[in-house]
Amino acid sequence: MEVRFSTDPAGFRRMRTDELRASFLIEGLFLPGKVSMVYSDIDRSITGSAVPLDGVLDLQSSKKEMAAEHFLERREIGIINIGSEGMIQVDGTAYPMACRDALYIGQGMKSVKFSSVASTSPAKFYFVSYPAHRGLPVSHACLADAEPSRLGSTKDANRRTIYKYIHPDGIKSCQLVMGLTELEEGSVWNTMPPHTHQRRSEVYMYYNLPPSAMVVHLFGQPGETRHLIVRNEQAVLNPGWSIHAGVGTQNYSFIWAMGGENQVFEDMDAIRIEGLR
Repeated sequence: MEVRFSTDPAGFRRMRTDELRASFLIEGLFLPGKVSMVYSDIDRSITGSAVPLDGVLDLQSSKKEMAAEHFLERREIGIINIGSEGMIQVDGTAYPMACRDALYIGQGMKSVKFSSVASTSPAKFYFVSYPAHRGLPVSHACLADAEPSRLGSTKDANRRTIYKYIHPDGIKSCQLVMGLTELEEGSVWNTMPPHTHQRRSEVYMYYNLPPSAMVVHLFGQPGETRHLIVRNEQAVLNPGWSIHAGVGTQNYSFIWAMGGENQVFEDMDAIRIEGLR
């Protein structure tokens, strides 16, 4: 497990491009046949992926970093499959996972195993985990179960649909909120006008981008922003004091996950575009 340490706004202001990428950009996701994980001191999140091929991949605790016998001893986790059909076994119970299916697993479950239906076209499980204070039931949802919100306009190049899976009115959790956003063809902007939410951090994972495409992810304080060039299936860690928005060279999708002090999706501090620098 890789460990990342963040910085405060003053230190962020002085960071070079390579330092920003090393601290906030997660590049090594979705490695075939492996579980990849990054532990961040931003709200103690763990962001990772599992791409099972012929066999089964176990979600195991990293005892040095987590000091736990099993991964979910003091944590909860949200998982979304962005690949082909797969399966997740939780303490022996199997949950079929089609593309864009989500699974929430609460604190206290001991065994999580990932597998693919076909190794030639594997499942690609993306997950985000935060600390939890109580156990909640395992819950599965497909795209049709998620709460959709259609936002934006063609004029503003940001027509998109937000699908909420794990949230107070959907799958219940301790502090995790998770879903995905899909932009329509011809739309390239997400989360614009931007916002911050000091009370929780957020992780964005961009996907459905061809190799020739990219997203310019904007982050930092509104009055002094920075950017990262993000490619397909890469994630960005966003502290609570930072905006998180982006523009692509074409339409794309991204999975968002939040954790922190509260779960209220609408709890945002809006930023006027005129105030960005």
